[in-house]
Amino acid sequence: MAKRLTCFPFHRDVGSLKFHETSFDLLKDLLIYLNKINKENLDGLSKYSGSFKQKRLVEYIFLITQELRLDPTVGYHAVELLQRFMVKHLTDMLATSPSQGAHADEATSYEDVIFDNLKDKFPLMLFSCVQLANKLFLHRHMIDTSTAVQFLHSLGLSVSKQTLLESELMVFKGLEYRLNVLNPLMYVEVILEVLGHNEPSIPVERLYRICRHALQFITLDQTAIYESLLRITIQCVSPTREQREKFVTVTEDRMLLGAGVIAVATYILCFKKRQQVVGELSHITGISRRSISDFAHVTLLHIVGTSSSVM
Repeated sequence: MAKRLTCFPFHRDVGSLKFHETSFDLLKDLLIYLNKINKENLDGLSKYSGSFKQKRLVEYIFLITQELRLDPTVGYHAVELLQRFMVKHLTDMLATSPSQGAHADEATSYEDVIFDNLKDKFPLMLFSCVQLANKLFLHRHMIDTSTAVQFLHSLGLSVSKQTLLESELMVFKGLEYRLNVLNPLMYVEVILEVLGHNEPSIPVERLYRICRHALQFITLDQTAIYESLLRITIQCVSPTREQREKFVTVTEDRMLLGAGVIAVATYILCFKKRQQVVGELSHITGISRRSISDFAHVTLLHIVGTSSSVM
């Protein structure tokens, strides 16, 4: 009987991704690693988690990667880098605020200066996250400095090569030289590979194509989707602040997102297998069938434009 996997540096080229070729031992190690990193991330969440994953910011990053013909993985990774960098950058800057022993208006004025400066530099910081993500994955379409400057000029940002390099170095330092964060596409791919190993009858290659579209939709519309999921979870149309703060562990759960994306794709591609797949996803990730099904249900309602029916 074939071994079944359960859940209790990974790079590849999306264009050449193939399933059913990874060994059992490697799959097991990858799954354990993803689960460990996910739990560590959930245990150390900042109160600003998700603040820089708003739809417009994610859309800008995706459009940049599309315009420069970069791999989609770069976009998802850049979103994670931007979130991590901005939270740390703002935390460090605000920590130097003269709020201790100072008048309230002085502290407020200092914070206004910080955000005004940030507003001017933010587009370049965002682009630097895309550059760093692209360099990390070493894809064929690299962004040389001249191309980057020309692209930014086309967007109305007048920057020199020196300014561009300084911004990239600042972001790199702000990330403490650690770029190897795990983005949601990695979770989808590994969980899908395990699913194909445990249940060979599941058409994982076809599912993957739909998963890519589903993940992009969820990433762009995550605020609305998770709001609907929160209301279903607490059975209330007006969540309290405390309930929203606790729910951050759900919005940042990469295992749930990966399983939910695959469940959505299954509902679309092979509806008759949905219960079998959800059950296997629950076995693989340790997440309840109900949680995975609720996630898929809410997402599908948003996809078809009937989210108003969600509690």
